[in-house]
Amino acid sequence: MLTRRHIRVKVLQSIYAFNQSQHPDLDKQEKFLFYSIDQMLDLYLLMLQLMVEMRKHAENYLTISQKKHLATAAEKNPSRTFIDNKLLLLIEGNSVLSEVIKKKKLNYWIEDAEYVAILFNSLRDQDWYLEYLAIENTSYQEDQSFVVRVFKEVIAPNEKFYDYLEDKRLTWVDDFPIVNTAMVKMLGKLSEKNVATVLIPELYKDIDDREFALQLLRKVLLNDEKLSAEIEGKTPNWDKERIAEIDMITLKMGIAEFLYFPSIPVRASINEYLEISKEYSTPKSSIFINGILDNLVKDFETSKKLNKIGRGLR
Repeated sequence: MLTRRHIRVKVLQSIYAFNQSQHPDLDKQEKFLFYSIDQMLDLYLLMLQLMVEMRKHAENYLTISQKKHLATAAEKNPSRTFIDNKLLLLIEGNSVLSEVIKKKKLNYWIEDAEYVAILFNSLRDQDWYLEYLAIENTSYQEDQSFVVRVFKEVIAPNEKFYDYLEDKRLTWVDDFPIVNTAMVKMLGKLSEKNVATVLIPELYKDIDDREFALQLLRKVLLNDEKLSAEIEGKTPNWDKERIAEIDMITLKMGIAEFLYFPSIPVRASINEYLEISKEYSTPKSSIFINGILDNLVKDFETSKKLNKIGRGLR
């Protein structure tokens, strides 16, 4: 589920926190880094559980409507299409998901049920929801397409839900886009045959990605003076004190990849940090960072400092 870019963002945030700490501790920062990354899976699981709770909420809503003293004909004989959605029942019935939610104590929707109601009411306002309810004996594919649409058009763009996540854990704001992408992909291919392997994805693509996160953090923090020296004199129009903290960290991370990660192409590193700077720093930061890193690569090539092998070449 994690991309290398998101790993870099997590490392950048960890380095920033380390630099701001009055009592910096590398071991604690490493634990914080992996805790921050693990929270992404928590968000994914929470949103899975949310869709299950929306189905349950719809079922309770149906039961209450049927008991009204002056219930309408539609309320007395309501559609069960959403309640019987095959994909949602498949997710709800997965014992591994239930166990993980319980173990991680992530069933927030008991205390925060109002957000389930907010999203369900938003769903009820959609014309395509009523069209879906009118279908009798839906196929699995129809149920699947509907759930994907609910996630993409009702859950993901809901501002109140977004604010709720931000209040719960600040790091989830950065995780939200990538988790949304992973969720849509999973929902689009989930079936009874693959539920055991597809429903809860691996956080890291492979062991190399986890090691990359750890080594990038260590290389930057343990070689801070050396990385700072590489930048010294390369910013003639900028005093060191005037360079934004995030920009300085970004530069150091880029240089660390040039010097200590031989299999990563220099252009890949530059492109990644340019995109990160566009999102997390000032409007002009990407131009500034691009110029510095480009010049440093030329200097490193001339001085034979670059130690790139295989795909790590330009």
